Amino acid sequence: MKRLFSTLVIASVMLFGAANVNATNFVSPQLDNIVNFVQDEEAALDVQEEEELGFHQELKKRFIEGGPGFMGIVLLCLILGLAIAIERIIFLNLSTTNTKKLAQDVEDALNSGGIEAAKEVCRNTKGPVASIYYQGLDRADESIEAAEKAVVAYGGVQMGQLEKNVSWVSLFIALAPMLGFMGTVIGMIQAFDRIEAAGDMQPSLVAGGIKVALLTTVFGLIVAIILQIFYNYIIAKIDSIVNDMEDASIILIDMLVDYKNKKRI
Repeated sequence: MKRLFSTLVIASVMLFGAANVNATNFVSPQLDNIVNFVQDEEAALDVQEEEELGFHQELKKRFIEGGPGFMGIVLLCLILGLAIAIERIIFLNLSTTNTKKLAQDVEDALNSGGIEAAKEVCRNTKGPVASIYYQGLDRADESIEAAEKAVVAYGGVQMGQLEKNVSWVSLFIALAPMLGFMGTVIGMIQAFDRIEAAGDMQPSLVAGGIKVALLTTVFGLIVAIILQIFYNYIIAKIDSIVNDMEDASIILIDMLVDYKNKKRI
C-alpha cells in the first residue's frame, strides 16, 4: 500500500510537470522534495514495523540459535510446569469456600434440625472445609473426642489433596536452570575443542559456540522465574486454605460441645 501511494504521488507530479514545460525549473525541486518526503515516511514505517515485530522475531531467533537439544528440553519443562501450575490454581480456586458463612449455616442447621440437617448442608457445599465438617458431624453421635480425631485425620487427607503434584512444579523450577547450565558447559567444551583442532586462539572460532551456550542458560533462568511466580502463588493459596481448615475445625468442635450441652439440658 505504501509503494502504491508513493508511485501515484510521483506519477502525478511528473504529469503535472510535463503539462507545464515552462515551469520545469520550479517543479523539479518540488518533485525532489516530495520524493524525499515519501522515502522518509516509508523508512519511518519500516522502522516502526521492525520494532513491533522485533521482540517475537528476536525471541524465535535466539531460541533456534540455542540448539534443538537442550532448548527443547527447557521448553518441555516450561510447558509441563505451566500445565501442572494452572491445574493446581483452578483446583485451589474451586476449593475455596466462605468459611464464615458455612459455619453459620451449619450452626443454624444444627440448632434447628440436628446432626442430619447439618450434614446435609455440608453435602451441598463444595470444598475441603465442608468435607471436614461432614466427617466431624458423622462422628458426633459417638463423642466429641471421636469427632475431633476424625476432623484431624481427614484434615491431613485434604491437605494432601491440596498439595498434590506441587512438588513437580518445584522440580521443573530446579531442573530448567540446571539444564541451561549443562548446555552452557557443553557449549564451552565444544568451543575449546574447536580451538584445539585449529591450533590457534581466534575469537571467530569460539564466539559463536559461547553465544549459543549462554543462550541455554538465559532461557533456563527465564523458565525458572516464570514457574517460581506460579509456585509461590500456589503455596500461598494452599496456606490460606489450610488456615481456614484449622479455624473451621476449632469452630466445629465448639459448636458440637454447645450442641451436646443443650441436649443434656
